[in-house]
Amino acid sequence: MSVLSGKKVLLGVSGGIAAYKTASLVRLFIKAGAQVQVIMTPASKDFVTPLTLSTLSKNPVHSTFYNEEDDNAEWNNHVELGLWADIMLIAPATANTLSKMANGNCDNLLIATYLSAKCPVYFAPAMDLDMYKHPSSISSFTLLQRFGNIMIPAESGELASGLSGEGRMAEPENIITFLEKDLESKLPLRGKKILITAGPTYEAIDPVRFIGNHSSGKMGFDIAERAAELGASVMLISGPTHLNVKNSVIDLVRVTSAQEMYDACHLHYRNVDVAICAAAVADYKPKFVAEQKIKKADASLFIELEKTNDILASLGKMKKQQFLIGFALETENEIENAKLKIQKKNLDLIVLNSLQDEGAGFGKSTNKITFINKDFVVEPMDLKSKELVATDIMKKVISFYEMSTKSE
Repeated sequence: MSVLSGKKVLLGVSGGIAAYKTASLVRLFIKAGAQVQVIMTPASKDFVTPLTLSTLSKNPVHSTFYNEEDDNAEWNNHVELGLWADIMLIAPATANTLSKMANGNCDNLLIATYLSAKCPVYFAPAMDLDMYKHPSSISSFTLLQRFGNIMIPAESGELASGLSGEGRMAEPENIITFLEKDLESKLPLRGKKILITAGPTYEAIDPVRFIGNHSSGKMGFDIAERAAELGASVMLISGPTHLNVKNSVIDLVRVTSAQEMYDACHLHYRNVDVAICAAAVADYKPKFVAEQKIKKADASLFIELEKTNDILASLGKMKKQQFLIGFALETENEIENAKLKIQKKNLDLIVLNSLQDEGAGFGKSTNKITFINKDFVVEPMDLKSKELVATDIMKKVISFYEMSTKSE
């Protein structure tokens, strides 16, 4: 899956012959899973039609601050457009547009939006050979990069003038590759390996029946998705659940029983940087599993149980460089029990859930957690969607590595 998937891309098109390439560029963004809105300068419409880019982007194309033909039309709010975007790309960026960007000459919607943007801004110059080498163009390149904008260098090739040389806008495929590599290089968990457990475990009574719990696995799956978005290499070990991963870079390992999850965790734990044990693993399992379905006979049935292997405690004993996060679901004495779990299992952080909190627990789309670290610092969080809780958990992981870097 492309790092552009889910990103909101604002494409600014200025008036150069290379504007015809923006049709392919928009298609590539959409194929990568991005959302696209387009702003065109009035001059760019001579080279590619708004209808083409609107059809491909599946969004209206913006060009002016308001519709001159409709007195009742709402204005195109450049501030909202700038705040909407995760990425802004000006391609093609002509000498005229680059000069306006560098000097704040705000005479059209594109420049006004650029000046309002809070996101990373990329620009792909497109102009003839002598224009590309002119001191004024070089000054614009320098100033814009000094402002923090990122230049996608022009390529060499045949130009509209008939000359051949540097100044040709980078090909759409190369622009996409440039953006993906640049974004990936800035992901805070790039290069980190994270092991995550999710879902319930089922402990067989006979070939038909089992002991289990109500865990849906959603919390663990959301953590895995967020970790992958932040650049981590993710292995997700999941008990039985109907959920599937959306990000193709996540290595999903499906297991059924606590022992299978134990074995899978121990197979990979030594090679990971972070382990997040979000699964609701059964504490007990039947000591004897019937080979055939148990027939209903007596008024009562006695099943002897034995403890399962404690995955989290065993990982805590093995821990070396790993940042180890556990989950605790409590119904009473929540803080005290969670602190004991941190000590007994050698955890760096525990994510505490209480069934006393409305909106938390199994089978819900929301969660209310409390963070407790190994120094027993307690940090209660508000009720949030599980996706946002996953983001909060990953912020703790990022913070751990930022602190580790500062202490070196």
